Amino acid sequence: MDNKPRSKSRREFIADAAALSLIGAIGAGYTLSSCSSHRSEHADPVFHDVAPDGPLLKAGVIGCGGRGTGAAINFLNSGPNLQVTALGDVFQHRIDNCRKRLKERHDIDIKDQDCHVGFDAYKRVIESDVDVILHVTPQHFRPLHFEAAVRARKHVFIEKPAGVDPAGVRSVMASGKMAEAAGLTVVAGTNFRHQRDYLTTHNMVKNGAIGDLVSANAYDVRGKIWHVNRQAGWSDMEAMLRDWMNWYWLSGGDNVDIAVHQIDMVSMYFGKHPVRALGFGGRHRRPTGDVYDHYSVEYVFDDGKTFQCKTRCIDGCDNKHGFLIFGTKGYTNCQNKIWDYDDKLVWEYQYPLDKEGRPTNRVAISSYDEEHINFVTAIRNNTPLNQAENLAAATLCGVMGRESAITGRETTWEEMMDSGLRLGPEEYRMGPIDIKPVPPVPGTAVL
Repeated sequence: MDNKPRSKSRREFIADAAALSLIGAIGAGYTLSSCSSHRSEHADPVFHDVAPDGPLLKAGVIGCGGRGTGAAINFLNSGPNLQVTALGDVFQHRIDNCRKRLKERHDIDIKDQDCHVGFDAYKRVIESDVDVILHVTPQHFRPLHFEAAVRARKHVFIEKPAGVDPAGVRSVMASGKMAEAAGLTVVAGTNFRHQRDYLTTHNMVKNGAIGDLVSANAYDVRGKIWHVNRQAGWSDMEAMLRDWMNWYWLSGGDNVDIAVHQIDMVSMYFGKHPVRALGFGGRHRRPTGDVYDHYSVEYVFDDGKTFQCKTRCIDGCDNKHGFLIFGTKGYTNCQNKIWDYDDKLVWEYQYPLDKEGRPTNRVAISSYDEEHINFVTAIRNNTPLNQAENLAAATLCGVMGRESAITGRETTWEEMMDSGLRLGPEEYRMGPIDIKPVPPVPGTAVL
């Protein structure tokens, strides 16, 4: 059994893309192709409550934990004639729980022979008779599995973020371009891009509601992230996989796993990604692993405009989640309101009403269902939709900010594009791993 990760150099990834005449899209000048700074009138976004009917689409799930099971249910919720037919995970109990939930929610029975366990389970899911891959593993495995799915010509729902290190994210960039050339649909789990209030607000700003953009603040300040204490009999690998959110090599840390939403949304507004980062962070109360539990990063765009991004995951503190994007005429929270600089509310998103005629204060369709509605709609209507590059750009900016925080140095996009940094073991197997729960120290850690 070959459980060694494929570790390509940047040159090899670029060669793959160049073979498809796409090399320019992943160079140092890479920007978000789906976001335009053109200031003409933008039509209101169009939303679908359900994906269109069509031939049966069969999905395989790689990563059957809570989010993977949720993504499978969201896929099945999105429209008619959809099926989940194959499951893969490193742990049997996650497959068992996923099968149970799918039976309860959608009366789906998945046969034993279509459930695959182990580090090579992803290969067997991809090789099965499926049209779609729902990829929802810990993000360390995203680049390897995404490339395999694209090479097998499968449409892919790819959960955020795109990876944990520069080498992995560049792999996703290259695989995303190969998917584009092959006409495959790729939808990312950056769900704000599919949420109706966020998109309507974004459209207002594109049409000049706050003038020219100046700066942004973004926050995801919340309580403690879950952890799993090591149990007797678990190897290093098993213990880390069960506690994956708390290890840099598996999750990338909160400035990658959590802040990717904030980075992606601000990048969508500005129509480009930041090019420099200077951050700091630390670890006060994280009980396991090696990641920090708070970060504060200043991102800078190529025109000198700045974006402040803060994350913290510590119980007993005040919480804050959201955005403030400032323009020359006013500012917005990105979700549902726009103000002028006299703090007058000048626009507000109109949510659906309940049976008593009161605003529900929530969108008609969950963004988690909406992203799969858009996924299936794009496949069945054969309309181009590929969010791999947006996801990869936001992820690489998250890595850029994390590396600044843990090293104490300003980091740049060019450094990330040139860096050979790869986190994690060289071989995937249950057993010992030479990675210790030692958080990096700024001023001493090396990029």
